[in-house]
Amino acid sequence: MVLQKYVTYLSRLNLVQLLSCMVTEGVVKRSNPIRVLRDNVVIYEGELESLRRFKDDVQDVRNGMECGIGVKNYNDVKVGDQIEVFEIVEVKREI
Repeated sequence: MVLQKYVTYLSRLNLVQLLSCMVTEGVVKRSNPIRVLRDNVVIYEGELESLRRFKDDVQDVRNGMECGIGVKNYNDVKVGDQIEVFEIVEVKREI
């Protein structure tokens, strides 16, 4: 769940939106795809641009921890939105 939203500028042209989030269930992995949900409706599917914990780039964040998230190519995330991180698993068919 998005707790707080920060907007920062890396330069005059680059606007970066950082989201303060709490992991409520499971593990957030940087390499997995995400969905942004507002009122339980998917409003965006994409990937993470950054995943931080105490200013350090990390690969994953576990249940119950806070983290900073940057969403790639999407800036309309609001406080209270949910970010769902999922994993796509390909299962080989058995005959």
